[in-house]
Amino acid sequence: QVQLVESGGGLVQAGDSLRLSCATSGLAFSSAAMGWFRQAPGKEREFVAAISWVSDLTDYADSVKGRFTVSRDNAKNTVYLQMYSLKPEDTAVYYCAARWGFILRTHTEYDYWGQGTQVTVSS
Repeated sequence: QVQLVESGGGLVQAGDSLRLSCATSGLAFSSAAMGWFRQAPGKEREFVAAISWVSDLTDYADSVKGRFTVSRDNAKNTVYLQMYSLKPEDTAVYYCAARWGFILRTHTEYDYWGQGTQVTVSS
C-alpha cells in the first residue's frame, strides 16, 4: 500500500521559513517523480514544485521561484520543500504527490497523494 505523509506545516509570520517533508512508503520512490501542490480555500489546487527521480530536474511555479527549493533523499524515501520568505498568499494546504515518468505541473497526472499539511502565513 502506497502512503505519502506530509509534515512540517504550521503558523508562521511573513518572512519566515518552513521546511515540509513528505515521507513515502510502499512506493518505488527512487523511480518516482515527486511534486508539491497547494490549495487555498475556494481555490483550485495549484502546482508549486516538482523534482525528477534522479534529482537532476526541478520545476517551480513562478510564484515561488527563488523562494522555495524542492529536494529529495532517495535513501530516506522522502521529498522536501524548503520555503523561505513566506508570504500571506502562500497560505494553503500543501500536498505531495508521486507519479511515474516525467515531472509535470498538472495535478491530475499524479497517481498518489498525501493527506496534506496546513501552512498559514500571517502578515
